[in-house]
Amino acid sequence: MPSLYVCPLSRLPETVAACGASHLVTLATLGSTVERPAAIRPEHHLRVGFSDIVAPLEGHLPPGEAHVRSVLDFVSAWPRERPMVIHCYAGISRSTAAAYAVACALRPSVDEADLAQELRRLAPSATPNRLFVEIADRLLGRGGRMSAAIAGIGRGAEAFEGTPFHITLS
Repeated sequence: MPSLYVCPLSRLPETVAACGASHLVTLATLGSTVERPAAIRPEHHLRVGFSDIVAPLEGHLPPGEAHVRSVLDFVSAWPRERPMVIHCYAGISRSTAAAYAVACALRPSVDEADLAQELRRLAPSATPNRLFVEIADRLLGRGGRMSAAIAGIGRGAEAFEGTPFHITLS
C-alpha cells in the first residue's frame, strides 16, 4: 500500500530512514541547500525551488504552474513500491499543499473535502499554501473544489514546525 510521508527539514533524515522511502520531494526557497539522505538515489530526488508566499513579493518566487506540474509529473512516475517523502522547511505549508495535491491526483475518485479533512486530522498544524493548491486544482481539473476544501479546513494550529505524518494513498 503506497504511502506519502510529510515532514519538516529538521526531521528529514529520520523520516526517510523510518519509513524506508525510495523517493523524495524537496520544496525549498530557491537557492536553499538541502542534503539528500544517502538512502535516496539522486534520480529519485526532486528539488523544487519557490518561496512560501501566495502573492508576488520582491526577492521571492511564488509557486507557479511549472513547480506544481513538476511535482505531479514526478509523482506520476513514482512506482509506489516504497514510500515517498515530501518535505519543506517547516512541514506546514508547501509540503502539505503538495501532499494534498498528490493525494487528489492519485485518488481521483475521493472527494476533495474528504481529503482535506483527512489532512487536517493527520496534521493539525497543516496550512497548505493556497496558491500551490489553486494551481494544482486547475491542472487536475477539480473545478475549484480543492481550493474550497482547503479554505474549509482553515488555518492550522500555530506551530514552529509540523509533526511528521503519512497519508495512505490506496
